[in-house]
Amino acid sequence: MERRADAGPRLTFLGAAENVTGSRYLLEHGGARVLVDCGLYQEREFLARNWDPFPVPPASIDAVVLTHAHVDHCGYLPRLVHDGFRGSVVCTPVTAEVAAVVLEDSAKLQVEDAAFKRKRHTREKRTGPHPEVPLYTPEDVEAAAALFAPTPYGAEVRLGGGLTATFRDAGHILGSASVLVGCGQGAAPRLLFSGDVGRWDKPLLNDPEPAAQADWVVVESTYGDRVHEGGGSIKEQLAAVIADTRRRGGNIVVPSFALERTQEILWYLAELLEERRIEPLLVFVDSPMAVRVTDIFERHPEILDAPMREALARRASPFRFSGLKMIRTVEESKAINGIKGTVMVIAGSGMCTGGRIKHHLDANIARPESTVLFVGYQAVGTLGRQIQDGSPEVRLFGRMLPVRARVESIPGFSAHADREELTRWLAGIARAPRRVFVTHGEPEAAAAFAAHLASRFGWQATVPRYGDVVSLTC
Repeated sequence: MERRADAGPRLTFLGAAENVTGSRYLLEHGGARVLVDCGLYQEREFLARNWDPFPVPPASIDAVVLTHAHVDHCGYLPRLVHDGFRGSVVCTPVTAEVAAVVLEDSAKLQVEDAAFKRKRHTREKRTGPHPEVPLYTPEDVEAAAALFAPTPYGAEVRLGGGLTATFRDAGHILGSASVLVGCGQGAAPRLLFSGDVGRWDKPLLNDPEPAAQADWVVVESTYGDRVHEGGGSIKEQLAAVIADTRRRGGNIVVPSFALERTQEILWYLAELLEERRIEPLLVFVDSPMAVRVTDIFERHPEILDAPMREALARRASPFRFSGLKMIRTVEESKAINGIKGTVMVIAGSGMCTGGRIKHHLDANIARPESTVLFVGYQAVGTLGRQIQDGSPEVRLFGRMLPVRARVESIPGFSAHADREELTRWLAGIARAPRRVFVTHGEPEAAAAFAAHLASRFGWQATVPRYGDVVSLTC
């Protein structure tokens, strides 16, 4: 794909098109190339795309703009740097801080997983595909971190080629943002990228800032075809799962994203214990990354919502309580599965695609007394989705295991806006945009949300496919 010298903006969908990971959008204008989000694919069906040569030479990209620090939005960045990208990485200050931790953890997991697979394939006398070598290394992460250009909410930053970017609080995770991209001066087109939109009246973070007026909108649709279930409060459901598993004498295994979700679980557990609605319980956060992210939460009260700031003022931390053990080493992690009695293990990855959660599933998934508790979205094709959808057996470490553990989900934990919340966010756009591109959703969800926008607002809404190129002409 040759670099364009003309002035007309052009948008290419290189990820999160009819799927929910690998978020990557290439915007070209005035001879400049800007990549909005640089995420890893996590669904098994699309993993090969992480290894494919990038569609344009990474060295030709002038800047990367990150909406937030989830790995499906930032996790490909070290590979892009490895392959030649040397531009600036523009994001909010907290995203820069968190992404450095997330990417360091991602590199470590990839190195460990590649080594494990090489050993297994040698034992099985067969060869494996790309994952036998890591996609990138900790050295690539260091090189990527050196390119971060932290930019606060509301400040306009120049990207090159007449493009500018302004961050607005998306309320999704710590430091998350939607991005308003200007394509020139005066009445020139403006393009709004939603990133991932959060929810209203959730603990920890501020509500999402309404969508900015824009000529073109790229909006996520993870839950664009549904409304989050009620079914009682999160605390009530969490307390019920703990009590039921304790009666059965098993463990509660929680696949959880280290960023925001783990901290929210700890917040609710601390409240349940303080209110004496659950008995004292050993809780292990088996994720060095989650431990470090929790520290970041505690260092940045200025971007937390008012109730959380009040909680921080009342006590040293709302994320710490008696019985909580923060696990850092592999030896500590292995020791957990030798403990007798009911414990809760919170570990990554959130979709069970790698990391320490797979070892805890290996120890518990065939035990009918244990519970696997999902507190986040599980993409199609991931191990987590297979378990959540009721698969009778799953593959772990090269062997099939029966799923005998009880499988529970608490959808209220979701950090993604549902159909009505996305609609509420988009209602901030007073004048109809020229076109809305619905992305970051499975095909059915994206199509349903596009139809909803056409019905609700009368907007032209379409679902782009991977590789689609659109000229943003006036």
